[in-house]
Amino acid sequence: MKILLIEDDLDLGNGVRIALSDHGMDVVWVRQLEDALRHLESDACDLVLLDLGLPDGDGLSLLTRLRREKKGLPVIILSARDAVSDRLLGLDSGADDYLVKPFVLAELLSRVRALARRSYGFDGETMELRGLSLHAPTRRVTVQERPVELTASEYALLSTLLIRADRVVTRRILEDLALPGGQGNASNTLDVHMANLRRKIGDGYIRTVRGVGFVIDLQAPARSARK
Repeated sequence: MKILLIEDDLDLGNGVRIALSDHGMDVVWVRQLEDALRHLESDACDLVLLDLGLPDGDGLSLLTRLRREKKGLPVIILSARDAVSDRLLGLDSGADDYLVKPFVLAELLSRVRALARRSYGFDGETMELRGLSLHAPTRRVTVQERPVELTASEYALLSTLLIRADRVVTRRILEDLALPGGQGNASNTLDVHMANLRRKIGDGYIRTVRGVGFVIDLQAPARSARK
């Protein structure tokens, strides 16, 4: 997951960044609303962790703007405002969750994972899309109940695209997250893996966005895999 952390406290922000990074998440940490807005306009993220009391404004103003422009982007508020009225205001303003400071990092990690599952279509530990099924604990992939054997890189590409279904994933993100050492940067390795993955799961799932990356369309018709 790519997470935007908006937190002005140095110790807390660094602690959260390290904890999330240690669990395989890509964290961008900013300390002001202006920097957060700039990042949201220029890059995509999967989830926002939002402090309310920021040096250049109140985080609720950003939350209101996000709900106008990026309705599906999950947001967890991290705030020292612990009154019931504050929590209700945050949730009513569009936050998906509200965690009061100080909090235990393990609880934050659990809430991030739970929100990611709800937001990106996971039902427990399995994700299903038009006959394509991926079971995360066993790394088992099936198409129309037919087992599909994938390499580690092919599985990583598929899972990365599935949790971001209906959103374009850039080549750079796929290379960084799914290919060891970003090996696709200097070669056509990503294209080779993607071609093999498409051949195994069948046409109709993965679409190329020329010059940008790839996307799994939720509504695209799926066809049988080529033999």
